[in-house]
Amino acid sequence: MSRRPGLIARFFGLVSGTLTSWLKRREEQNPAAVYEQAISERVVQYRELKEAVAGILFMRNKLEADLEERRAELSRTHEDIRRAVKRGDDEVGVALISHKQVLIGDIQRAEKEFEGLRAQADEAKGNLVRFREEIRALEREKGRIVATLANAHARRRMVEALEGMAVDADMRALESVREHVARIQTEGALEQELGDDHGLEARIKEIRKEADQDAARQELEALKRQLRPTPLPASTPKPETVETQAVPVAAN
Repeated sequence: MSRRPGLIARFFGLVSGTLTSWLKRREEQNPAAVYEQAISERVVQYRELKEAVAGILFMRNKLEADLEERRAELSRTHEDIRRAVKRGDDEVGVALISHKQVLIGDIQRAEKEFEGLRAQADEAKGNLVRFREEIRALEREKGRIVATLANAHARRRMVEALEGMAVDADMRALESVREHVARIQTEGALEQELGDDHGLEARIKEIRKEADQDAARQELEALKRQLRPTPLPASTPKPETVETQAVPVAAN
């Protein structure tokens, strides 16, 4: 009787190991499905987190509006207290002062709660953004992995075709290669749609190349000015002396 549990455990262990090994091989053969499953799970988690963040933001906005109303009520209460004092109505003045004190306490508590909710909302929004970026990173990684695997399969089929496959088999391999190449091109277009920044990098390289060309032109102009012969200073003509003649003064 003591051996039966051990045999049963070993049997279930064998079955579990066999299924795990089979599942691992299937996942390796179809990585796109594995990535898709991981992305789908994270999308569901992202939606749940988004709803939670929306609830926090709603409470924050509601509390902020409530604070504004209480502050406005406190301002009106101050004005009412001054009017009651001017009228000499002490009973109303005391009631208004008590109401003012209650309002001040409520506002202080609400402000503390609002600060906590605001910090919590900022943290939740940051987590939401990071989670969204993780999903986008997985989508980009999926595109790269699928394209790399397709390229590897295509290369292997090309090698097999070159090693002596039949003509029909060679043609099938070539058609498969074309299909994989087209799929890789599609994946490249998908990466661009998901936010690939190769175009931005190309424009930056173009700007830097233009700056290098401008610097080269400036250096060439400087060398030309250095090698250009310096012109001799022109001789200035001597000023001609003008003989002044005495003008006779007429006698009166």
